[in-house]
Amino acid sequence: MSNMMYRASVSAFDRHLASMQGYLAKGASYAVDKKLDDAVITQMRIYPDMFPLARQIMIACDFAKGASARLAGVEIPKYEDTEKSFAELQARAQKTRDFLATLKPEQFDGSEGKKITLTIGGNPVELIGEPYLFNFAMPNFYFHSTTAYNLLRHAGVPVGKGDFVSRN
Repeated sequence: MSNMMYRASVSAFDRHLASMQGYLAKGASYAVDKKLDDAVITQMRIYPDMFPLARQIMIACDFAKGASARLAGVEIPKYEDTEKSFAELQARAQKTRDFLATLKPEQFDGSEGKKITLTIGGNPVELIGEPYLFNFAMPNFYFHSTTAYNLLRHAGVPVGKGDFVSRN
């Protein structure tokens, strides 16, 4: 079962982070072609009370590294959350992928039943490894990643489903 937890977390996050780097690269090229400052796109929001594209990418990366680290029983890397440009956002995705590459399948032994304690809304919440991954971490990761992708589409960046769905 642990190998399944490794594949379902580390492997899945890594594949999609690679796709994310690709659609961010298309956003960067689009900004250059249209002579736009990156911030015109990276600070776009779907609605005023939602986070901008840059923050959506940061949060997606945070879910990938946080979930994987918790399941593996290692410390979660801390990032400064200062990325503004496409290059910085791509680097954050790569930094997250580099961290994921340090994790080994055996670190996930027994993680499907591991107790995971989070603070949500100022309150401690206890979850169990497998439902934590599949019902909390993965949906949040894909929500923020999808929102960033949709912001790129809304901005006119020529991305399609093939850019979002990993072919690896």
